[in-house]
Amino acid sequence: MLNMRGFLALASISTLLSGCYVVPMNQAGSNYQQPAAAAPAPVVRPVYTARLYPVNDYAATMGRIAGTISNPERGHGEFAFSVANETYVGEATRATGSAKGGANAAGNRGGYVKCIYTMSSTVLGTGTCTFSNGALYDMHISL
Repeated sequence: MLNMRGFLALASISTLLSGCYVVPMNQAGSNYQQPAAAAPAPVVRPVYTARLYPVNDYAATMGRIAGTISNPERGHGEFAFSVANETYVGEATRATGSAKGGANAAGNRGGYVKCIYTMSSTVLGTGTCTFSNGALYDMHISL
């Protein structure tokens, strides 16, 4: 018959050891997977506001105009606005490193506009716009 003390000692040791278990991290061949790297945030492209203010009587009959210059990548953006039941869509361009640029748009009813502008900073600019009907406007660009 087993010694009662030996049996109790063996039972006590096995009980104590059964509660401890070591799990190695990053063990070769394990199913542990590294967390996936976060995807880079999408590039947010600025949308500039182009505000046109009347300078002559033709422009005064049309009123103040608000438009946008969007996606200004590498000196090229989309220029759009609506006035007097006509929607104008075109582009604004500027040479790389230059402060001076131009914006042109054609209307869905046959009108057109040509603007020239100068950016005084990366977010502010001014210029002038001439419409096909003779309306003249001052243009202010801001972010």
